[in-house]
Amino acid sequence: MFTFDDDAFLDGYRKRFGPMKSELADSIKLLLAKIEIDQRFTVNPIDRYQLAYCLATFKWETAHTLQPIDEYGSVEYFNRRYGPDTPTGKRLGNVEPGDGAKFHGRGYVQLTGRSNYQKTGAFFHQDLLSNPSKAKEPSLAYEIAVEGMRQGWFTGKKLSQFFKAGQPPDYEGARVIINGHDKAQTIADIARRMDELLEMSLNP
Repeated sequence: MFTFDDDAFLDGYRKRFGPMKSELADSIKLLLAKIEIDQRFTVNPIDRYQLAYCLATFKWETAHTLQPIDEYGSVEYFNRRYGPDTPTGKRLGNVEPGDGAKFHGRGYVQLTGRSNYQKTGAFFHQDLLSNPSKAKEPSLAYEIAVEGMRQGWFTGKKLSQFFKAGQPPDYEGARVIINGHDKAQTIADIARRMDELLEMSLNP
């Protein structure tokens, strides 16, 4: 498993991304702590590339806060966009009035829709249908985001399709794991810097 020098990572982060407030530093430390106990990843370049891409995605999807967030919008907006009578709502399994707002996007990588909350809750043995806001709690949000990117929950595309032994990391192509090719180059550039940070801050 990975172990990190948190101070080295934070110093490197400041050099690559600019000054940070204490809230951001705390968010980064929490993520590094989660990675250190995450037995899905071992210390090898492929896993490091995958983690770098996860962190880059979290940074982008949370508006650079690296904190789990709620999708931006009002109750009315969510129900208009995701209501059970809309094509998107039907695809997301929203069946009851108010499901659009109740199951709006939450997390590091936003979990959206009744069906996704139900499936994810069952996987982690959590009742997310009764308590959807739990998907925004940092520890569970990390698990949802990482497992979702590994298993292809969001679009059917998985991390392993873009980070393979003997091949350079496909940071640009990996964007389809979350959202087509939207901002693919920007997030790829962030991922490369994240990989540098992970490598330089590893404890021997």
